[in-house]
Amino acid sequence: MPKHALIIVALLLSALIAHAEIYRWTDAEGRVHFGDNPEQRETAESVTIRVNTYESVSYESVKNINFDNPARRTSKVVMYSTDWCSYCKKAREYFRNQKIAFVEYDIEKDPRAKREYDALGARGVPVILVGDKRMNGFSPGGFQKIYR
Repeated sequence: MPKHALIIVALLLSALIAHAEIYRWTDAEGRVHFGDNPEQRETAESVTIRVNTYESVSYESVKNINFDNPARRTSKVVMYSTDWCSYCKKAREYFRNQKIAFVEYDIEKDPRAKREYDALGARGVPVILVGDKRMNGFSPGGFQKIYR
């Protein structure tokens, strides 16, 4: 078998091994558990995990939120993001390619950013602020609507 075929087979097998389902079950004492190895598989429910990203762009106004972060008050473009979010990555690349200055806060690594994100009532990433305008999600055309 050619070397590249072996690599492909190895990758496919590793993907199958890495795939794990998450289950929810209740024990005899009424406690709810989550995990990949339930005590009694036949009574456990499979749980669907949803990644919290905005799949479409929406807009809101940001009013009466007092952030104690000086960079938030002085930056024209602020983005609340995570490392793993593909839309955050697209926004980052767009800002850099267009030479748009922005400040980015990772809500999973920065507790203050998480508090600010929570104060906005956000439910996904990215959240992009331009002045008092807010964009949930990212698209170049959508961003231009609030950046003007």
